[in-house]
Amino acid sequence: MKALHIRNLSDDAHEALKRLAKQSHRSVQEYVRALIEREVRLSRPSPIEIARQWRSKLSGRPLGDTVEDVRKDRSR
Repeated sequence: MKALHIRNLSDDAHEALKRLAKQSHRSVQEYVRALIEREVRLSRPSPIEIARQWRSKLSGRPLGDTVEDVRKDRSR
């Protein structure tokens, strides 16, 4: 697992992190890790956005008729 060191964090920001961590019953390290992981998760496209991207990629392509394909396969 990687480590991350943050330098030159203002005293106000550090105190706020300590207060927020205490309110959520976590250590500052656990709280900051949760914040970073949440931001990473939120930066990923949602399943709906991924579906939209695929729909866009596939638009205009002719799609085969599945029922007809099954009928042809059965008649062999």
